[in-house]
Amino acid sequence: MISFFLHIFALLLVAHAFCDYPLQGDFLARGKNHLAPLPGIPWWQCLGAHALIHAGAVAYVTGSDLLGVLEFICHFAIDCLKSAGYLSFDADQSLHWLCKALWAALLVFEPSSVVRLPL
Repeated sequence: MISFFLHIFALLLVAHAFCDYPLQGDFLARGKNHLAPLPGIPWWQCLGAHALIHAGAVAYVTGSDLLGVLEFICHFAIDCLKSAGYLSFDADQSLHWLCKALWAALLVFEPSSVVRLPL
């Protein structure tokens, strides 16, 4: 069980790094800030797209739509708090990693609480 948890957690962290850095890009990174949005670009669309990319990665790795939805909600909220200045970069990343640990724990230790998709 622990090895499966570590395996899923590691995959989620790799997916997170991929989604937060190369897949985010400068446009989404700047456009998602609700306090300094890009002119003519709705910040919530940029942040929503970024959170959706993360949600898709979580759903893919875990096979769970529910965990994908939870990731979308948490990622959106955490990034909003960072943009507002309530979280530092390190705190933001720590909360994202904590979410990934929670998703892996739910999947491994409480599988009946997580709806999984047939892959």
